[in-house]
Amino acid sequence: MKGLKRFLIQGNVIDLAAAFALGAAFNSVVQSFVADFLTPLLSALGGLPDFSSLKVTVGRSDFLYGHFVNAAISFLMISAAIYFLVVRPYRQHRDRTAATVGARTRDCPECLSKIPKAASRCAFCTAQMA
Repeated sequence: MKGLKRFLIQGNVIDLAAAFALGAAFNSVVQSFVADFLTPLLSALGGLPDFSSLKVTVGRSDFLYGHFVNAAISFLMISAAIYFLVVRPYRQHRDRTAATVGARTRDCPECLSKIPKAASRCAFCTAQMA
């Protein structure tokens, strides 16, 4: 029981739980954005707001491929929204931050670790810097 308690209190489990909760909340925001903004925009351009009524009848069976089309369009819209609202801004921020950090560090010639430019010795291998 002590091991289970230690496992549950570890930082990565708590971080994962927080990420899951944030992901669920973000999912509802993105779904609302797609349903309330992007889908009406698509219907204004294309003229057909809902594809769920599309079907093919083979014998006595109806294949409702319209639901699949709706799900595929929703997936593409959600993917685009996540890319443009989260991934792209994060990458731009990360690249700017990395450029700033890279300007303040250099590689140690002995162990190739990143060290501050002002350092006279490497903190990892203690080699003298020129």
